[in-house]
Amino acid sequence: MEIERALTRVAHLLTRVRRHDSVVAASGVAVDRAAVPLLRLLADNDGPMRPSEIAARLVVEAPHVTRQVQRLERAGYVDRVPDPDDRRAQRVRLSDAGRDAVDCIRAVGRAWMNDALTGWSPGELRDLARLVHRMVDDFAAHSDATGSRCAAPAPAPAAEPLARTAEPSAAATTEPAPEPVATPAPVAGSTPEPVAEPAQTR
Repeated sequence: MEIERALTRVAHLLTRVRRHDSVVAASGVAVDRAAVPLLRLLADNDGPMRPSEIAARLVVEAPHVTRQVQRLERAGYVDRVPDPDDRRAQRVRLSDAGRDAVDCIRAVGRAWMNDALTGWSPGELRDLARLVHRMVDDFAAHSDATGSRCAAPAPAPAAEPLARTAEPSAAATTEPAPEPVATPAPVAGSTPEPVAEPAQTR
């Protein structure tokens, strides 16, 4: 599907390392590439969020969120506040410095997008925004559904092992006994030669 190919290209262009490095250089916000979605999520949320909620919204593992929150907290971009529903837990919120950082990152992103789409008319940009929002809403509503499974090709049948040739038995390998040599019969009228006896030793 062409839409899938187009979205794959967009995701690659927006998330590659070189793109992140250019945004960091232009905005002056030195954060890890994986921390940017977390900062954006906190900026768009109405209030502090639990780490488990952040992990679910970003579709990442909880330890990943914990590491990113620790780094952002050391950098001064987020704060931890008590959870009003659970005294043992904490929630994460943007600090003033974190909100300024998100504003700078978004300003750089908007400027880059405006330059890239400078050849589009205002009407085309409105149509694009409307269709993208509609697509995202449909994706969000369909996020828990599973697509049709791809039928994997059946494995090739295993080759049958070659039949082993039976080894010959011992009886079959024993050479036959030599046949006795027939002694020729004496010719009529002839006198058989005497057999010499062995000499006796004195």
